Amino acid sequence: PSPTDAALAADLALPIEELELTVRSYNCLKREGVHSVGELLSRSEADLLDIRNFGAKSIDEVKAKLAGLGLGLKDSPPGFDPTAAAFGADDDADAGFVETEQY
Repeated sequence: PSPTDAALAADLALPIEELELTVRSYNCLKREGVHSVGELLSRSEADLLDIRNFGAKSIDEVKAKLAGLGLGLKDSPPGFDPTAAAFGADDDADAGFVETEQY
């Protein structure tokens, strides 16, 4: 296998503890029987939202952690760039914000 394949296999075998998720997200995934990154990748966003106490914030957290590994959930769109999602491709979100308080 190529070095890339070996790195991917290592990422897939990584226990979800290594993602350093919040306690809520971690406990929800463990309760659902998700123990490795590979098992997490086999789930879609809708699958994860079906987990009790696992909401949009948890989804965002998981997506960001996976993006840090260059990975995405099962239903990530084709051509999805996980690094752009993790590092704020939408930097214009605060463009209209003007800080008026002086220090």
